[in-house]
Amino acid sequence: MRFTLIDRITELRPGVSITAVKALSLAEEYLQDHFPRFPVMPGVLMLEAMFQTATWLVYLTEDFRHSTVILKEARNVKYMGFVRPGETLSIRADLVTEDDNLTSFKAQGWVGQNIAVTGGLVLERFNIGDREPHLQAWDSLARTEMRRRFAQLYQPNSAREPASGERPLRSF
Repeated sequence: MRFTLIDRITELRPGVSITAVKALSLAEEYLQDHFPRFPVMPGVLMLEAMFQTATWLVYLTEDFRHSTVILKEARNVKYMGFVRPGETLSIRADLVTEDDNLTSFKAQGWVGQNIAVTGGLVLERFNIGDREPHLQAWDSLARTEMRRRFAQLYQPNSAREPASGERPLRSF
């Protein structure tokens, strides 16, 4: 099972920063067991949302050169608020340092004007085929899949105005 904790990337500055959002719905399966009378997004999933946001910046900044990005360290993570169903967690990750295989970020998540979580993240990036040569074909498949997912999450022109003669969609 894969938990995708990013609904949309809203701002992207390759090599600098990224902002994404996660709208929390009461339909999230984990809310049935996580404080059933007080459903909130678990802290570890808030951390995962920050990690996933930073991961997309790594992929895009290096043009999907590496097939795998993992969380190596989470530093000074502080939880300061809840994310409840019906609320949106906005996440920003700012690139701090980068070397051959590690990238460090400062990240934070907020709901409205209130900070919910902050922390430092260290991500490691690599190709599986460099460590396990018999799996080199997997790297190409993984990069293709990440590009596909990225195209779903980041659509900078999706809020465009209707072209001349085009009827706007109505919301009901």
